[in-house]
Amino acid sequence: MTSAGVIDDYVTGLSHTLRGPRGPKLDMITEARDSLLDTAEALEGEGLDRAEAERIAVEEFGPIDEIAPGYQEGLSISAGRRLAFLLFLSVPLTSLMWSVIWRVIPSDPTAYATWPVWFVPVARGLDILQLSGGALSGIALVALGRGLRRIRRPRLVTRSLAVLVYVTLPATLALSTALAYGSDHPEGFSTHPLFIGVMLLSSTSWLLQLYCATRCMRLTRREPVTTRLKDAVTA
Repeated sequence: MTSAGVIDDYVTGLSHTLRGPRGPKLDMITEARDSLLDTAEALEGEGLDRAEAERIAVEEFGPIDEIAPGYQEGLSISAGRRLAFLLFLSVPLTSLMWSVIWRVIPSDPTAYATWPVWFVPVARGLDILQLSGGALSGIALVALGRGLRRIRRPRLVTRSLAVLVYVTLPATLALSTALAYGSDHPEGFSTHPLFIGVMLLSSTSWLLQLYCATRCMRLTRREPVTTRLKDAVTA
């Protein structure tokens, strides 16, 4: 059933206020619209005209500036889940792919003899960094899922994931560059199809991580008003 008037204006205003992943945001807006329409139809059934029914439905739903923080909190959680899922899958997978690459290319065992003594420790450090990032993102994924009831400020988990990317991504790039330099670019390494494929996948993953982390940081820049009020009352 279509509707025009107060409800449409209200939903449009709410949509313009919220920021976050498009899918979850659309679901929230649709749910809010359906709830308002159901209330308006119930009021119509009690004898009110449509315009008055919509006005009362919107008043009962609450002002946008009061309900938006709750919706925005949900969107920040959703963005955090997406980033956590991306990190949980891509970081260990990237580490595994590069481990395979360094074992397969170069195929000549004598090439390893020319590598500096720090090469293996740096490679192990990079593996530990990536696997630790994957483990932390897995914990965050659980925290932003089943663990929401026990977390007082889930936005901090989302923000921490963004910080994790900002810290580990430059470190990963620096260590990877050091390994590439230390290997002295064995013959055929940079032109090998496996190297090119893994490099493309890694670059895509890094760009996605940076994009999602930036969005999470932006969404959690300010703490929701409802949370601050709750803390004030508790105190």
